Amino acid sequence: MSTSPSSSAQAARERVAKRLRELRDDAGLTGTELAQRCGWTHPKTSRIENAKTPPSPQDIQLWCRACGADEQTADIIAQSRDAESQYLEWRRQVRDGLRRLQGSYVKLFRQTTLFRIYSPTLVPGLLQTEGYARALLSANARLLDIVDDAEQAAAARLDRSKIINESGRRFVLLIEEAVLRYQLGDVEAMAAQLGRLLTVGALPAVSLGVIPEATAQRVLWPQELFHVYNDKLVSVELISARVQITQPSEIALYLKAFEQLRSMAVYGADARALIVKALDALDRTGT
Repeated sequence: MSTSPSSSAQAARERVAKRLRELRDDAGLTGTELAQRCGWTHPKTSRIENAKTPPSPQDIQLWCRACGADEQTADIIAQSRDAESQYLEWRRQVRDGLRRLQGSYVKLFRQTTLFRIYSPTLVPGLLQTEGYARALLSANARLLDIVDDAEQAAAARLDRSKIINESGRRFVLLIEEAVLRYQLGDVEAMAAQLGRLLTVGALPAVSLGVIPEATAQRVLWPQELFHVYNDKLVSVELISARVQITQPSEIALYLKAFEQLRSMAVYGADARALIVKALDALDRTGT
């Protein structure tokens, strides 16, 4: 992504450059003075401040030290990493099909002990059945105009999701009640998916919350679909891309939003009642 023409990525780089420039200004240093303290030439300072050259973690460390702002080093390094890798276009990731994309998450899943997922529209991938996943992935392939390998991709997704049965991990999952009624696949596939939610929701390591549509007063409106891996990474899914966030201050905001959404959800018997209600409505539709 270092040479990506993406306007989003470039805007993120410019935010990093602006923040560094403000640090220099606040310290009362000229570009030449900062360059001398960092041990490089003035043109390098200019290139960094104009977002022409992305700074390395060492560059940022030296810059913050020169400005007497060591406490900001970690946050700016994370922001810079976001700028170079945050905006991952789906078309770039799935040009050879969706199967390979499923495998790209395995390492991240293995490194994660606490999964927090919020979804306003879809059953989270970790809980999807094969029929539901196949319908969803096939629709994605049509939208992106790529080869439709949904059958193989769905099988890979299910294989990846076996991690939910392994010990040593926790899964806190939130969905809006509407997810239970957005039908993907045929009636049988949707019924199987709702049945899967009843089963998985009872696992000791899983906390499945459903935010009722009848919530009298929401403390937070429905948000975009996002995953939080431990406290280190937030992944936000858009139509065109996946945005990865590692900046601590932004992660903290998503965690705050997650807890507010979580406070509105129902769990246990109340959540199961909403799922059963959706199943009953599906049965009436299918008859």
